[in-house]
Amino acid sequence: MALLPVAEALARILETAKTLETENVGLRDANGRTLAKSLDARVDNPPFDASAMDGYAVRADDTAKAPATLALIGESGAGHPFSGEVKKGETVRIFTGAALPTGTDAVVIQEDATASESGITIRETAKRGDNIRPAGQDFTKGRTLLESGQRLTGRDILLAAAAGHATLPVVRKPIVALLSTGDELVEPGTALGPGQIAASNSFGLAAVVEAAGGEARLLGIARDNHQSLAQFLESAEGADVLVTIGGASVGDHDLVRPALERAGAKLNFYKIAMRPGKPVFFGARTIGGKRQHCLGVPGNPVSSLICSRVFLVPLIGRLLGRDVPLDTIEAVLADPLPANGPREHYMRARLDLSTSPPQVAPFKNQDSGLITALRHADCMIVVRADSPPLAAGSPVKVLKLDI
Repeated sequence: MALLPVAEALARILETAKTLETENVGLRDANGRTLAKSLDARVDNPPFDASAMDGYAVRADDTAKAPATLALIGESGAGHPFSGEVKKGETVRIFTGAALPTGTDAVVIQEDATASESGITIRETAKRGDNIRPAGQDFTKGRTLLESGQRLTGRDILLAAAAGHATLPVVRKPIVALLSTGDELVEPGTALGPGQIAASNSFGLAAVVEAAGGEARLLGIARDNHQSLAQFLESAEGADVLVTIGGASVGDHDLVRPALERAGAKLNFYKIAMRPGKPVFFGARTIGGKRQHCLGVPGNPVSSLICSRVFLVPLIGRLLGRDVPLDTIEAVLADPLPANGPREHYMRARLDLSTSPPQVAPFKNQDSGLITALRHADCMIVVRADSPPLAAGSPVKVLKLDI
């Protein structure tokens, strides 16, 4: 069976995913969430003509022949507007952010005025609109401020709050259940017995899921037998996505795919032309009356994380109603690369953006068991299948390892 190209595998995953339902959350819970509907302003901002400086609210015509002395008739402070009307020859003390009194059309900064017993002397001629933030200068009621599908930041939430929104419509977070498999695995921090290793993958992938906008649920460690796998697969009910880690190859103890198929999963594909990550599979099942996406990634920690970056992160994005394309950037090699085999190779590397064009240095050792090398990589060089040897300085595509 020919191995499925990475691009086609990703396309098959994304075509099965639909945006999840909408829920409303308060502003304090909106950071990092995905906006489900476009957001319009409910008010003008500012909602009134406001002073941009401390000084005196005046009628500009009264200052045409400066210096001019005006009668002080009151004060306008932030939240405490002057309630009367300013007439010819009058002025009101005003502070930054305060509403402009009726009858005035300019603010003279306090440095250009002198207070005395006879009144306020304006030393400089004012023009209409001086030092005033007009109502609606920033935005007006009904204007669309935020588009659906965008991930909300602190700046977005600030804008939404200013626009009169106390709650925001967001897409429900996809629940991603993570199931580690293998007799060799123990919980991190447990003393290791003969042949045992820490189950690190699920914790790394949980962080990836949450950074992508999902909600991670760690199911635990299933053992390499049908009964254990069946029990743990049943515990994934309620999740939108089930990610199984390990047991996806063709060895005698690789039981995950058959266990999933017995649990009702129909596989869309198995094995892709990718290195590392060949034994990836994807499908779906119905559990608890709900469709659940099923993604199997290798048990090798480096492979599981790279495959999650390539397949799981875009899947979460699609469920949230926003696309997360595998956008690559162009760079040139700092060192030569040998010819590549029949699988697209995702090589750990470091990217130097201070050069023009950017330069990327592949790690010498690409062993997929080197977690420390993965930790120090900030990108992956995507080497196409059957690529010839590449000399230093050759252009290559680079995918940032932003997880």
